[in-house]
Amino acid sequence: MVATACMDRMRMGKVPTMQIRLMALADRIRASLFVLPTAWVFGAAALGLGGIHLDRRLGDSANDLPLGVASTVDSARAVLSTIAGATITVAGIAFSIALLVIQLASSQYSPRVVHGLFRDPFNKRVMGLVVGTFTYCLVVLRSVRSALEDGGDAVVPNVSVAVAVLLGLASVLAIVAFINHNAHTMDISEILERVTADTVERIDESWPEHGDDVATVEPELPGPPDLQRSSIVATERGWVQYVDHDRLLDALPPDAMLRLEIGIGQYAIAGAPLATVWLAGQPSEDLCGAVIGGVGLGRTRTMAQDPAYGVRQLVDIALRALSPGVNDPTTAQDTLVHLGAILAECYQRSAPSKRRTGADGRVLLDPHAQDHRSLTALAFTELRRAARTDPTVVEALLGVIGTIAQVTPNRQHPALGELRDQASAALESALDANQSERDRDALRTAHGRLLARFASGRR
Repeated sequence: MVATACMDRMRMGKVPTMQIRLMALADRIRASLFVLPTAWVFGAAALGLGGIHLDRRLGDSANDLPLGVASTVDSARAVLSTIAGATITVAGIAFSIALLVIQLASSQYSPRVVHGLFRDPFNKRVMGLVVGTFTYCLVVLRSVRSALEDGGDAVVPNVSVAVAVLLGLASVLAIVAFINHNAHTMDISEILERVTADTVERIDESWPEHGDDVATVEPELPGPPDLQRSSIVATERGWVQYVDHDRLLDALPPDAMLRLEIGIGQYAIAGAPLATVWLAGQPSEDLCGAVIGGVGLGRTRTMAQDPAYGVRQLVDIALRALSPGVNDPTTAQDTLVHLGAILAECYQRSAPSKRRTGADGRVLLDPHAQDHRSLTALAFTELRRAARTDPTVVEALLGVIGTIAQVTPNRQHPALGELRDQASAALESALDANQSERDRDALRTAHGRLLARFASGRR
């Protein structure tokens, strides 16, 4: 009954916080193939109108300008029409190439790498330049007039036509660069590096710069016995993209506690518990609205507050490479190296706290917050199972785990036990996979080197 009543109240107060709305808007803009080219179109239109105004101010003196900018009515129309027709044709080709690259990457590596390809700023700038050049030519072309047309005097915007020629040349060079860029975009090393860089950037933003793990909070924590327990349910479905922890903590009444039942990177279902609160009485309308508004949902999973999504993308690429239909262990080994780079960055930092406290005894629990153990399990559990019959990949996995342990500054780091368990499980499953004795000896040697790195630490 509490959850149902709370749902009815939240339907009137589920506006996301300003911080979440701004972050969601910025994320949509970065992932949009429409916004930046549209801005170029309006900018080019303004540039065209400004150029026409400048030509009117200059009048006949524009014929004396250097670099041969003077044109006739026929030549101006021919130049502008040619550039406009060529650029809009090339724009269609450019869009087709971009979509083809996205489709190939999705089918060959993982559908989740599309998340990064849509954000490629270079492609959007080239598209913007091409459609902007087309728009500029259209705006200038409509101002060209011969002496036989209405108005009596011939109008030839010489400076504007010269600018159109420069934009046309820039578009040609941009298209060449566009083709070169997209050819390299399909390089697996480029894809792995882009995902790794984005993930490390998210970690730098959200993980404190310390080397120790933080105490975890069990999801089954019963809560204060003298307070009433109530559930707040989700009113919409979608991926949890953002959580405004400060807003949630400030919204609690004094001495109350709130536990999130779903975390960043998980999918919320309408009517399912979103949070549990312990307080004196039932949750107020303001509290229900603050909780619903403090958890930002979206149609797709993003990496905005979710470094695990980057790890998920790399794991998917490695699993696809290890599948019988692809059978590309080299790509799997390359992916393991990049996973190691991400986890090495994590193990040199503290995980975000699962327990936050505020004034007047307010407590916020986020048991689903990502930490070293969860990222380590995500990175290696599925991979070690899929690679059990390939000793070279298992050796690479053991080597990466050893490197992570070696660069971890805190030799007593609580999550190092998860690394050891992953290494032991990988060795055990590989030894049981009917390998030759020579392969088994190589795996035992690799595991021995790993244990030595655990013992030696950073040198």
